[in-house]
This record gives sequence, structure tokens and C-alpha cells, in this order.
Amino acid sequence: MGSAVRMARETAEQVLAEWGISRRHPTVDPALLILSELVTNSVRHAAALSPNVTVIFAAGPDTFAFAVHDRHPYQPALYGAFAATGSGGLATVMELTLGLGGTAVVRGDADSRGKSIWITVPL
Repeated sequence: MGSAVRMARETAEQVLAEWGISRRHPTVDPALLILSELVTNSVRHAAALSPNVTVIFAAGPDTFAFAVHDRHPYQPALYGAFAATGSGGLATVMELTLGLGGTAVVRGDADSRGKSIWITVPL
């Protein structure tokens, strides 16, 4: 699990640098933590059905977006996780995402056998 999270974070840092987004930008550290939580969740909860996790990055002039994809059919209720009491995992993802003024969306695969969790945060 640690190597998957480390690889995702290092790749994100490289992508951000290539896109000219400073490592010191106030959104970067929370975004990296969100990414780490999502990759951890995929590795921890989806590994039996989905040995591979894919991370997708996108950016616009004032937006950074990323998705964590696995081939497990379960689609978590992101906003329910935020409303529930507790810490860690999706509650942390949602608290950080909403705190940044961002959005979170679960998109199921066309065959309903996997999903991507997309996070979009303003820069």
C-alpha cells in the first residue's frame, strides 16, 4: 500500500511541477493528502477485485483535478461520509475537498464493474 501511495504522490508532484504549479501553493498539500487517502482506500478496500489502481490528472487555468480509478463496483456515498461522524478515509477527503471549495464526484464505469472518484479543486 505504501508504495502505491508514494508513487501516486510523487507522480502528482511531478505533474504539478511540469504544469507550473508551485509546490508551495496552498492547495497542493491538501490535494496530495486527498490523493493519498483515495489511493489508500482503493488499495485497502478494492484490491481483491481490482489489483490495479489508476490515477488520472487534469488541470485548467485555475483548476486541478484528479481521479482515482479501481475496478471494484462499490460506489461510496461521498457526501454521506462527510456528514457521518468519524475521521479518516472519505470523511477526511470530503472535509479537505469542501474546505478548498472543491467538488467530489463518483463516476461508475460503463459496465458497472468499477468507478473513478474525481476531485476538482480551485487553484
